Amino acid sequence: MIALFAFVILRAAVVPASFGQYGHYRGAAIAETAARPIAFAGHDACEACHTDVVEQKKQGRHVVIACEACHGPLAKHADDPSSVTPPKLDTAILCARCHEANSAKPKGFPQVVTADHSGGIACDTCHQPHRPKIQTSTNETKTETKAEVEKKTEGKK
Repeated sequence: MIALFAFVILRAAVVPASFGQYGHYRGAAIAETAARPIAFAGHDACEACHTDVVEQKKQGRHVVIACEACHGPLAKHADDPSSVTPPKLDTAILCARCHEANSAKPKGFPQVVTADHSGGIACDTCHQPHRPKIQTSTNETKTETKAEVEKKTEGKK
């Protein structure tokens, strides 16, 4: 009986009053979320200005990925592009978030063991991030081999 009494008192102290108002949720969560400032601009805002990137993405598999999935929340940049400049992304880390080899990922998903694949060299040294497949057509030729890039970046370390 004491345990039941303690449970009821503890539950009343810990569980918010609006819990259960809309099923198994806090009713106040909706208003709290709506009151937060907008952080994400949405891909339509990005595409309105960055039409060159849209064309690049259309040619590759990243066409289905929202801009802010990689670039982060940029509503302030969309509101005033001249005052807020997005930081340069570290592609050696960013690309690995999705493309680091993992047996839990589907077999057809492009995966690499970054330590073996690039040795810490930034992905955008060889790949164009919005269209990452390296082009070898006559119009766009891969100008440097991986060994050449490694040799060139060795002196910078």
